[in-house]
Amino acid sequence: QVQLVESGGGLVQPGGSLRLSCAASGSISSINAMGWYRQAPGKQREFVARITRSGSTNYGDSVKGRFTISRDNAKNTVYLQMNSLKPEDTAVYYCAANPGTSILTPSSWGQGTQVTVSS
Repeated sequence: QVQLVESGGGLVQPGGSLRLSCAASGSISSINAMGWYRQAPGKQREFVARITRSGSTNYGDSVKGRFTISRDNAKNTVYLQMNSLKPEDTAVYYCAANPGTSILTPSSWGQGTQVTVSS
């Protein structure tokens, strides 16, 4: 069992920045890929970013060049630095983890943290 706890969400103005964190606990040795998804009201859950234990990353097209995912394996924590935020980035952001390198079908999810981009 892996538990994921997100933090760092909130209200930010367009053009601003936020950093999300996700701390993993439990069977952390089983985790390879960690990442983020988001879901806006009335929309399907969308892939945001992924990072493997070795540091390989990939991003969703809508966030490339603005968001950066990083990971501290010693702290079992993954971060999402979000810059140049837009109103369309408003969503609940979910942390995800998986034993493999892919995160298409995560085995573990966090409870989500709300990010609102509005003036």
